[in-house]
Amino acid sequence: MLKFIAPFALLLAAVSPAHAQVEGATEADAIIKDFAFASGEKLPELKLHYTTLGSPRRDKAGHVTNAVMILHGTGGTGQQFFQPQFANELFGPGQPLDTAKYYIILPDNIGHGGSSKPSDGLRMKFPRYDYADMVAAQHRLLTEKLGVQKLKLILGTSMGCMHAFVWGETHPGFAERLAPFACLPVEIAGQNRMWRTLSIDAIKADPLWKDGNYSEPPAAGLRTAASLNLIAGANPYALQAQYPTREAAEKYKDEAFARTYGRNDANDTIYQLDSSRSYNPWPDLEKIAVPVLWINSADDFINPPAYGITEKAAPRMPRAKFILIPASAETKGHSTHTWAKFWKDDLAKLLAETP
Repeated sequence: MLKFIAPFALLLAAVSPAHAQVEGATEADAIIKDFAFASGEKLPELKLHYTTLGSPRRDKAGHVTNAVMILHGTGGTGQQFFQPQFANELFGPGQPLDTAKYYIILPDNIGHGGSSKPSDGLRMKFPRYDYADMVAAQHRLLTEKLGVQKLKLILGTSMGCMHAFVWGETHPGFAERLAPFACLPVEIAGQNRMWRTLSIDAIKADPLWKDGNYSEPPAAGLRTAASLNLIAGANPYALQAQYPTREAAEKYKDEAFARTYGRNDANDTIYQLDSSRSYNPWPDLEKIAVPVLWINSADDFINPPAYGITEKAAPRMPRAKFILIPASAETKGHSTHTWAKFWKDDLAKLLAETP
């Protein structure tokens, strides 16, 4: 079946090298029984696929003391963090998330990767999950399946960034530190909601979609969605510097599109894009009292810095530090979140901070 990669992961795949070989990675599936969604829908079994690095260390009571969870963006998987610009900067000896020191947990969230999703068979009858459901599933994975009752850190990128804010409010103190990268702690509205729903509308308007019961992928709708995602994830400064002529820009566009189009199921894409609909941590930011390293980049189309949101939000979290990475031809647009060279020193400082 023709597939298409969804937002945020799209441009990352377009410009990034292949995955690094991370020594000691272990993959597994957790089956969570009788999972109830916020919508009232239920699944008798919810599968969460996950990857781990390193080994758990336990105190005398048997509690894991060195766990870190890293959360991916929309359309991604836990193994996207095996990209060399992330893994090679963080997981090695003496690096901030040295796998000899930390037990690192990389879930594929609901609707993504190897976890339960519409394309498994239910199609548009799959429960209409949202971020609250995804965080609830992460919590059950940790506590019921992995024996983790406390995290040293949650690091989340894009959608994972938003999950980190949800975690900070719904499970205060479960994670001793939060590192949300590339998001805003407000309802998904304005331009951000519009480009997501434009992508959804394009897929649903394709005659081949057939209310989700397609026998062949709705290619025209997916092409429109892919085009919107390519622009949403781009760094305009780098594109102008690297492709300063019409011919160069169009050649790059065609190559990037060809590398990324066709990697995800249409129904999965609709669910992934719509799952942010109920996200809004704004009213309860004061609940987040742990140290927070919040980083956005100035070239992020999805989270522009001129909104004035960060200046109001950061002071409401008593131990939050906000950093805006300046735009340059070297930054990666929205995907700057996954290039650890821009922020790994700040992450090391966060991990050294007393929780």
